[in-house]
Amino acid sequence: MSTTAAGTTTLTDKQQRILRYLRENGQMKTYFKSRLIGDELGLTAKEVGANMTTIADGEFDVDVEKWGYSSSTTWKVTV
Repeated sequence: MSTTAAGTTTLTDKQQRILRYLRENGQMKTYFKSRLIGDELGLTAKEVGANMTTIADGEFDVDVEKWGYSSSTTWKVTV
């Protein structure tokens, strides 16, 4: 992962898939569990959580905030 001169983050394939998933589903839903995102994308909850941090810290058209921790990290997503 690298940062360009314009300040945008270059995302890995996994991060791009997660971001695309959030964009597509964030219109209908606000809270997402890492485990359920992973089930949809063929990733583990740990992989999702590790990659969501980059999305949360980046400047994208999706706002991501770590929200809860019961039975899998929950993320609050605003599109």
